[in-house]
Amino acid sequence: MNRAAAVSLSAAALMAFGAAWFFWRLDHAAVEHLSPYPQETFARQSAEGWPTYGGPPGGAQYSSLDQISRENVSTLDVAWVFNTGDVLTGTDGFDKTSYQVTPIFADGKLLLCTPRNNIIALDPESGAQRWRFDFGKAKTGGMYGQQKCRGVAYWETDVSEESRAPCAKRVLMGTDNGFLVAVDAVSGAACDDFGENGRVDLNALDYNGNGKISITSAPAIYENVVIVGGQIIDNKYENAADGIVRGFDVRTGEEVWNWNPIPADLRDKIGSANAWAPISIDRDAGLVFLPTGSPSHDVIGVDRLAPVEHGNAVVALNALTGEKRWSFQTIRHDLWDYDLPSMPTLVTLHPNGEPVDAVIQATKTGFIFVFDRETGEPIFEIEERPVPATTISGEVTSPTQPVPTKPQSITSQSISADDAWGPFGLGAAECREMLSQYRNEGLFTPPEIRGSIQHPTILGGSNWGGVAYDQESGIAVVNSSNLVASVVLMPREDFDTMDGARPKGESYGELRGTPYVVARRMLFSSFGAPCNPPPWGALTAIDMNRGEIVWRRPFGRMKLAPFVTSPAAWGAPNQGGPIITAGGLIFIGASLDSRFRAFDLETGKELWSAPTPAPAVATPMSYESGGRQYVLIAAGGHGGFGTPYADAIIAYALPE
Repeated sequence: MNRAAAVSLSAAALMAFGAAWFFWRLDHAAVEHLSPYPQETFARQSAEGWPTYGGPPGGAQYSSLDQISRENVSTLDVAWVFNTGDVLTGTDGFDKTSYQVTPIFADGKLLLCTPRNNIIALDPESGAQRWRFDFGKAKTGGMYGQQKCRGVAYWETDVSEESRAPCAKRVLMGTDNGFLVAVDAVSGAACDDFGENGRVDLNALDYNGNGKISITSAPAIYENVVIVGGQIIDNKYENAADGIVRGFDVRTGEEVWNWNPIPADLRDKIGSANAWAPISIDRDAGLVFLPTGSPSHDVIGVDRLAPVEHGNAVVALNALTGEKRWSFQTIRHDLWDYDLPSMPTLVTLHPNGEPVDAVIQATKTGFIFVFDRETGEPIFEIEERPVPATTISGEVTSPTQPVPTKPQSITSQSISADDAWGPFGLGAAECREMLSQYRNEGLFTPPEIRGSIQHPTILGGSNWGGVAYDQESGIAVVNSSNLVASVVLMPREDFDTMDGARPKGESYGELRGTPYVVARRMLFSSFGAPCNPPPWGALTAIDMNRGEIVWRRPFGRMKLAPFVTSPAAWGAPNQGGPIITAGGLIFIGASLDSRFRAFDLETGKELWSAPTPAPAVATPMSYESGGRQYVLIAAGGHGGFGTPYADAIIAYALPE
């Protein structure tokens, strides 16, 4: 080896050592500066097992089990693993799978769906398969080229003489290709009295517009009514299918009611405003709570200048009739595709010392809205603040947007070119140049032809993982991502002449019927790091009685180069959600680094983690069987993010 090569190698080794030392310091510093939290022992609310997707029907993502605690969680180990056999990696012309399921614990079994909408019942103590229902879905045709299923619902008759009849206990599932399915919870056989041979074809119903309906989130059930929203492809159709929410008779599959968020005089022009995320049920009040999305075209609203008041709104309906109780719109005239992405979380707060039934709604913008559950009135003041105006011909932006005064946003909402970032400065100049070329006036900068900065991006802020809530302490925990993107309304003729020269990493929406194509790109430097400063993902704990953040903790890691992984203090983008248990713990997968973690609810300190065969981009759950508490997570990766793939359901427990 010549002298120059030796010097170069030594310099590289020194830089690598320095980087390793720097990352080690960051990892350890990440735990040292958390905000203090009162060191108290809280009595915990009761919750029976994990009967619905969100744990309790109101979606608090909470378990009253406390066998696993902050004192012993470090000994948690794998109790069993079940592999579903359903994995698609995008090869041979097939779709990709994104495994996002949260199983439920009902009728003494774990009940879950696979990305290809097969339903499986497992023994809760061994993970052995009790039965399997094969839906028979094709390996292609999934919306956005992916196949996914987040969960199922359980119902049983309350009529004793029918309790032994077939399908007296049912598992209900919505499918990625738009069917509502009912199977016998005892045998796994299709319930032939439900719809046609156990299924209702939603796409055979009238949604007033273009495009197919897909169901990715678990149905909700109130008494004998099963309620579903649906996913509709974004940024494609001008008159997209209306985001109609429907209630069906759980025994027959006959439609009982439907509710349409699109005003009657606009239904032949626009659509969407759909509730694709999980929905929640207030069993005492008989209400269903919906999180709705943006009306079509998502980023262009020239055909919907009249208000679409139920778009981007929290909506409360009578669960038996579909009649609206109240609605609150969180974004006026959405041009950013800021759907409400997670189930409204039903809790009881004590903001003034007196109990108030409330609903918490996390958003992609990072705001947390809190309403009186009965009236829809804000519990914390909401201000109307001025926002930038559009330059697109025929478009009219809302002059203001509603901003809650409490809590503070859970993520960054503004970035300037001077904030451009790169590890050790690498790539910062490149990012500064990218950030400088777009219109950038902070949150709600509207899309335009020269492009604009979107921060947070359509990933959030918060996404479908939602909020976990501990009733006794009043602490809510929510995970968030923190990235920056560019959004360009590209003239269609410019797009058509690009041919194969389209920039790497850019995604496009057709915006049919308009002169534009929307081009989105997450802004990363060529060194593989996001252009905005870290943390790029975090857990935030909020005292919901005071509306104040208690602590914030970066979590997750991401690859910046083939052999370089970011430090823990930088966090990472994430998908999935947290749960809280009475043992004083937060459990979450969500990060893309293939680990499942437990944090201390009081301090945010990471207490335990374990590797998973692929990123666990799902929300976990916890249940008790045979006197033993289990914590369970699905680890299967995310086709849209290009992660590793797997098909694992993993249950953890303390050593016997």
